[in-house]
Amino acid sequence: MSVTTSGLQSKSGHRVLRSVVEVLSSMRFAIALLVILSIASIIGTVLTQDDPYPNYVNQFGPFWADIFRALSLYTVYSSWWFMLILGFLMVSVSLCVIRNAPKMIADAKSWKDKVREASLRAFHHKSEFAVHGTRAQTAAALGKLSAKLGYKFVARESDGATLIAAKRGALTKFGYISAHLAIVVICLGGLLDSNLPIKLQMWLFDKSPIRANTVINDIPPEHRLSQSNPTFRGYAWVPEGQHVSTAILNQPDGSLIQDLPFSIELQKFIVDYYSTGMPKLFASDIVVVDHKTGARVPARIEVNKPFEYDGVSIYQSSFQDGGSQMQMTAYPMTGASAKTAPFGGTIGGNAPLSSATPLADGQTVEFTDFRAINVENISNANGQTDTRGVAAHRSLKEAFDERLGSGAKTSKPLELHNVGPSVQYKVRDKDGQAREYNNYMLPVAVSGEKFFLAGMRLNPDDPFRYLRIPADSGGTVNEWMNLRAVLENPAVRAQAAHRFALRSVPEANTELQQHLEESALRVLTLFAGADNSLKLPNGQPMGGFQAIAGFIDHSVPKAEQEKAAGLLLRMLEGSMWDLWQLSRQQQGEPDAQANAETSRFVQSSINAISDSFLYGSPVYLQLDSFKQVQASVFQLTRAPGKKVVYLGSLLLVLGIFSMFYVRERRLWFWLKDSEQGTHVVMAMSSARKTLDFEKDFAQTREAVGAALGAKPVDAASGSAGTQSASSQDSTR
Repeated sequence: MSVTTSGLQSKSGHRVLRSVVEVLSSMRFAIALLVILSIASIIGTVLTQDDPYPNYVNQFGPFWADIFRALSLYTVYSSWWFMLILGFLMVSVSLCVIRNAPKMIADAKSWKDKVREASLRAFHHKSEFAVHGTRAQTAAALGKLSAKLGYKFVARESDGATLIAAKRGALTKFGYISAHLAIVVICLGGLLDSNLPIKLQMWLFDKSPIRANTVINDIPPEHRLSQSNPTFRGYAWVPEGQHVSTAILNQPDGSLIQDLPFSIELQKFIVDYYSTGMPKLFASDIVVVDHKTGARVPARIEVNKPFEYDGVSIYQSSFQDGGSQMQMTAYPMTGASAKTAPFGGTIGGNAPLSSATPLADGQTVEFTDFRAINVENISNANGQTDTRGVAAHRSLKEAFDERLGSGAKTSKPLELHNVGPSVQYKVRDKDGQAREYNNYMLPVAVSGEKFFLAGMRLNPDDPFRYLRIPADSGGTVNEWMNLRAVLENPAVRAQAAHRFALRSVPEANTELQQHLEESALRVLTLFAGADNSLKLPNGQPMGGFQAIAGFIDHSVPKAEQEKAAGLLLRMLEGSMWDLWQLSRQQQGEPDAQANAETSRFVQSSINAISDSFLYGSPVYLQLDSFKQVQASVFQLTRAPGKKVVYLGSLLLVLGIFSMFYVRERRLWFWLKDSEQGTHVVMAMSSARKTLDFEKDFAQTREAVGAALGAKPVDAASGSAGTQSASSQDSTR
């Protein structure tokens, strides 16, 4: 029997129907569908599925994001074309099995005992023996040998001769059937666990996704799926101490609510970290409350250790903040006042910024995330502690070491350190535009100096750029905030310029003092952003180093700009020292002693004030205390097709092993009487041409010769060859 790639030949008189059946049942069509499914599966694996659409726009741009969405590449495994291909593949492979299975079963059962001596002599794998003994004795010996070699056989009397037909390995035919049935079963299981049952409910029972944010209990029935829904895969977000009895099923245009036959109550969330800050273990201690019986079943869920109840598997997917409560202090970043205000909120909530400062102008703070532990690498490329990092010189050996060997190692020095809690929030203006901020609660030691890190970014995909506010001797931002406030005061700037001039020029040179005082006041005014002649493109005043650079560029000849920049920066640093002393006097503190530490504080304060003009928020929110609340994200699945897929996988393994490791063999002996006793013609065939068959034939021929006590009469020309197609066809 031969297997062809052509399809089933229908007996229908309609030509189109015959063509359709032939195409659907052809092996070529099934292989083409398998290739398409493989490509689609690769896309579904590489491309993150079921993410919010804005994430894809940020990643691919609006043009390709729309094209990919039109092709349903964001939901490959639940797309209509993927399920349609699965359905066609099931039909195609089923027709292939229907077409070939009866022939294979008949071939496996057949003994092929209709052959004659002439056809056996046409085989390439043949041999002849002259045996001294009766035909009955020879037949008995050959039957015993066939059984010993693992063959099943039958003996037939025909035309005064005896034919022994033996076969072994007929299971390989059933391997073909099993492997092809496995594809059908696996596709069936995939369809059962796909989005198809949910799509059918949406088409037949008018179920539709909900697009607005609504309290779950208030969602109407047309957006909810019943507890008897046969299959689903959704997510549930449960804060500590709370419970949930629904799952959220994400859809391309909204969400469906899946009602559960039980409630999940999160008693405690447990998380442990590696030294790198990555989670080592996170688990949830839950109680499942049955709605019918009221039974409370405690369980612990860990990653890769789900809990199953009432046919629903509960997996630990991830964890998030569950609504931690923040207590903060709002420091003004504009104006001549350093007056603070208490501010607070809950992660996931929002609060008007006007409660902290009248300069908020309709702005709102949206609290997005809180992290109690932040393990960061705070070393630069030289191994020195510096959040900015600098270029480092590396030897050739270090460059090779970085690229060779383990992919986990690195030649760059690491200094991992837990920098403490941080809060992440957005400040959204009245036009809907938002900036995102990430502020650390505790100061971070950088190059021997402590800074409060306040991150800012405009887009979610951008890295945070950090404003480094130097911590004072009390470990707070108060002195820097006071210094920033007095810089906004024109009178205090004038006093600081006067003190700097008196301190820098002898009293006898009054004219030079006056000139230096005017220059210092000019520098302070530029740095404070109070010079109305310099504006940013958006109309905002220009301040910090950018304003000084703009002034030099417009007012100083190019040949003298470098010298002028050095002079102005020295005046800025000197006058800022006096400005700091005036700020301390306003707070009732004595003047600071001039030393390396205080000089470093002034220089860092100057850098931070310059960067603060790019901060973009009217206030800096300093985290004072918090009450952390964790939340678990569970994946809940009801997958009746899982066991069907397991069955299909078992059939596939059995079928593949049967086809590759079970070798079919056919063996014939034609016995007829001769003058010397009995003449035996032996022939052997196999379904596949392999080198093993050549060896097997030689061993079988030697075993036959040993059992009969005779040598092959064709030993000189009986070398095994490859069975021709004509000899194969002659046995069918």
